[in-house]
Amino acid sequence: MATLPQLASAQGRRPVTRIGWITAQQASSLTPYVEALRTGLADLGYVEGRNLVLVLRHGDDHLERVPEMAAELVQVPVDVIVASGAANVLINKLALPVSVVYAFSGDPVKAGFADSLARPHANMTGITLMAPELTAKRLELLREFLPELRRVAILYYPEHPGQDTERAYCAKTAEDMGLTLDYFPTSTLADLSGALTKIEADPPQAISIFADGFILQNRGRIIDFALQHRLPVISGWPIFVESGALCSYGPNLKDCYRRLANYVDRILKGTKPSDLPIEQPTKFELVINLKTATALSLTVPQSLLGRADVLIE
Repeated sequence: MATLPQLASAQGRRPVTRIGWITAQQASSLTPYVEALRTGLADLGYVEGRNLVLVLRHGDDHLERVPEMAAELVQVPVDVIVASGAANVLINKLALPVSVVYAFSGDPVKAGFADSLARPHANMTGITLMAPELTAKRLELLREFLPELRRVAILYYPEHPGQDTERAYCAKTAEDMGLTLDYFPTSTLADLSGALTKIEADPPQAISIFADGFILQNRGRIIDFALQHRLPVISGWPIFVESGALCSYGPNLKDCYRRLANYVDRILKGTKPSDLPIEQPTKFELVINLKTATALSLTVPQSLLGRADVLIE
């Protein structure tokens, strides 16, 4: 028979919560954001080794693995699934019996996850990382690096929900700035090869990337090409700058993933996902790769050095 102190200890211990993590991307691409989620959960009292088990599934850039990985998480079983990136598009079609909290780079309404940001569908809610107005801001940043800037190539994934809105913001800003934009839709590796061939034949002065899973997966190829042809690259996510792009300006992704813990906590306590409005980014960061700037013989303006949140040397 258990002693009274043992009973008291057992009664005071929180039950173990199992949270699934699923993405089609490689683990190395998302390690900082898994850590941010861990931190957010710990702040709310969910600690691995005590009352939390994180069950991680990474597709290693194979989107088609998502249904199989989701089924594995359901079988564990997990209490909530946290999903990242393009995996959400397939998860939305699976009608899983587990609530899903997501960080999604696209527009969740256009992707069919919600009627509006205030009205998510039945078992999925979370944070959209899309801030389309920032695509325009990135053109302005390029002009600060290159005062003579007149022409920019835009690489984007045409099936990415919300890319039309991003393009609209870019087009308006380009018109105001007197810029010419060349658009290159890239759905496949063949598309990407064709786009880079065209850019090589008639080079712009810079490349702006709309961040999504496909572009992220192929960032090394894009950035290597750009450096070889001395073309500065700007995007919305720091991982591109860490891979050699000149600059990024966009949502503070670590903050976004940390905030997902609040969704998880509320769902575990009984709130329905459909009663939790989808949030948008609230913190943004400017990241500059000084090594790349030197390689491109670019002088980073003092105004940008002073505003940068992160400088990579």
